[in-house]
Amino acid sequence: QVQLVESGGGLVQAGGSLRLSCAASGRTFGSYATGWFRQAPGKEREFVASISRYGGNTYYADSVKGRFTMSRDNAKKTVYLQMNSLTPEDTPVYYCAVDLGAIVQVPEYWGQGTQVTVSS
Repeated sequence: QVQLVESGGGLVQAGGSLRLSCAASGRTFGSYATGWFRQAPGKEREFVASISRYGGNTYYADSVKGRFTMSRDNAKKTVYLQMNSLTPEDTPVYYCAVDLGAIVQVPEYWGQGTQVTVSS
């Protein structure tokens, strides 16, 4: 079992920055891949970023590439999503997810989500 708790969401003006955190507990941190997804009301959940098992590789959606950076701190059992140059399109609920495989494909565990609101 893996438990995930996101934090760091909030209200920010367009062009601003936020850093989301996802604290994990349960299975050995670092032995699985972790990702961030987001979902706006009435839309499907979409992939944002992921980091592979042991943190060797990161992957980003085209819409956030160059603006968002995902990282992990194994000692704190936490992954982060640094979001810069935010636009109103970056507004939805963000979810942290864990895939027990080497990369994020079909996550087995999800956090409860944290709301990000970007005002224009």
